[in-house]
Amino acid sequence: MNETLSPLLAQTPALMLSGVAGLALGAVFFGGLWWTLRKSLESRRPALWLLGSLLVRMSLVLVGLYLVSGGQWERLLAGLAGVIGARFLVLRLTGPSDVAKEARHAPDSR
Repeated sequence: MNETLSPLLAQTPALMLSGVAGLALGAVFFGGLWWTLRKSLESRRPALWLLGSLLVRMSLVLVGLYLVSGGQWERLLAGLAGVIGARFLVLRLTGPSDVAKEARHAPDSR
């Protein structure tokens, strides 16, 4: 029993660091999305803001997860769990309806 747990215990610090790095990457991704949505409401070219932000945010997260994983699927999974955790954290901090409240100036489709 002890022999099966020892490899997992040896990887625990690396997995925790991968999770924390994933949390930071997710905070940048979803925080950047929140900021971009707010900025695009004021912009004359919102599509440019949204597309540019998507490319930058996706590139940062993909490269970050690649570097964090170090070729090990366990560390990649821990990083992805951190990204998902950051989604919930950013949603909690920003509130899901902040942008919806500001977008009331959109034309009515009726």
